[in-house]
Amino acid sequence: MSDYGHDLLFGSFVTPSAGDPGRTVGVAVLAEQVGLDLVTFQDHPYQPAFLDTWTLLSFVAARTSRVHVAANVTNLPLRPPAVLARSVASLDLLSGGRVSLGLGAGAFWEAIEAMGGRRLTPGQGVRALEEAIEVIRQLWDAEARGGVRVDGEFYRVRGAKRGPAPAHAVPIWLGAYKPRMLQLTGRRADGWLPSLSYLQPGDLAKGNAIIDDAAQQAGRAPQDVRRLLNIAGTFSASGRGELNGPAEQWVQELAELALGEGVSTFILASDDPDDLRRFAGEVAPAVRELVTAERDRGTEPERTPEPELAPEPQPAPKAVPPVRPSRATVTGGAFAVVPTPDDGVRRSDQQVWDESTRPTGPAPDPNRTYTPHEQATGAHLVQIHDGLRGELAQIHDLIEQVAAGEIDAGAARSHINTMTMRQNRWTLGVYCESYCRIVTTHHTIEDQSFFPRLRARDPRLGPVVDRLEQEHHVIHDVLEGVDRALVAYVGSPDGLAELRAAVDLLTDALLSHLSYEERELVEPLARLGIA
Repeated sequence: MSDYGHDLLFGSFVTPSAGDPGRTVGVAVLAEQVGLDLVTFQDHPYQPAFLDTWTLLSFVAARTSRVHVAANVTNLPLRPPAVLARSVASLDLLSGGRVSLGLGAGAFWEAIEAMGGRRLTPGQGVRALEEAIEVIRQLWDAEARGGVRVDGEFYRVRGAKRGPAPAHAVPIWLGAYKPRMLQLTGRRADGWLPSLSYLQPGDLAKGNAIIDDAAQQAGRAPQDVRRLLNIAGTFSASGRGELNGPAEQWVQELAELALGEGVSTFILASDDPDDLRRFAGEVAPAVRELVTAERDRGTEPERTPEPELAPEPQPAPKAVPPVRPSRATVTGGAFAVVPTPDDGVRRSDQQVWDESTRPTGPAPDPNRTYTPHEQATGAHLVQIHDGLRGELAQIHDLIEQVAAGEIDAGAARSHINTMTMRQNRWTLGVYCESYCRIVTTHHTIEDQSFFPRLRARDPRLGPVVDRLEQEHHVIHDVLEGVDRALVAYVGSPDGLAELRAAVDLLTDALLSHLSYEERELVEPLARLGIA
């Protein structure tokens, strides 16, 4: 079991097709719009059906503002490292520090030779790659004295001027499979980037062991090397194999790879916009929640700070202020985590349950004290709920923008700056549908893992847990009502009132439920030591 404690990141692996350049760029821009952290492209300069990867990366970086970009991976035999270093640094400066460098030793040697490159044996490829890393790092070290000097077997740089320095510490990720490449990854790289389809069972564990050992022999920590993974799969209604099934199956499998194999960056190879939306909207947040819960339950490894590629929240189509400032205090002593109060405001005339019949749990012991870790457990539930509240506020904002025709879709479809009303309805439908799945996934995790442990640890909480589970079923029915209203709205221009009513009812039910759950559970979570 290996978990290196890195924050989880999610990205896309887009085909750099030259047949429809606008669509290629549009899929990359969509990755930012749906909230992914990273956009990558394969680099095969000898392939005339592909756009040049570094030109494409520059174009996409200019069309986006948040997402990071990288070649997956750069074809080193056709990209001289000294020139490549300046290309990377330049794009990093122009993009505000959003570039990572994936590197490979080379493959498809006949095609490389046809383009004027030199054919290398596997051993030569590894040595050439290590020399290239040295050249690149020296070029980026603009503060060092003197010129760059590398007198290698494959690359000789004799006094080249240093710089420019990148805007941030650009990580170098290696596409590695064989022992020598894995050892090089442990010695010199910042990340390991294989593709799951090229791995056999057990290869991740074997690769991690080689990298960890090489890192330690080089005086580094295993945590210095991020573990990334290119993945591919199919979203389907029922499980049919690895990463072939519903989003819930993807969540479980990726969480197992994160906790058991140390993978902290998942890059989905797909050009399908719906796949990217589901990956970003359903899979990524649920994997993060599940991994965080499992880490909190055990002894969490020390997190490695990584300012060079930190996940950022998906910006709303229109700025929405935070629902509330955090009130979660995690210092030791008296219990200080404040549940979110129910303000009593109701948008809908309907009532889906009688709130006066909600049971309450045992009163807290006023003399008990709580450790910072116990306090943080209760605070984490509030933070998860705050995310749901924030997303719900965005749905209301989206409805009003759609009604006014104000949503700006940017370059999502053929670089059109303003969507038509029909496109606005479609965008709102995708957003709401994704939110409904997130809520359902969160409730499933609670029902299957979180609630049974509470009931077992303190039977007095049984009536509260039973009621919360019942309310989950009611909320599921309300979500289905939102879905029906969305279907009607997309098909008819007269369905906005029904959609507003359905979302108002969801708002009343969900906000009331979240406040009730926090009121009854934040203290027991801390007292019982349940993450």
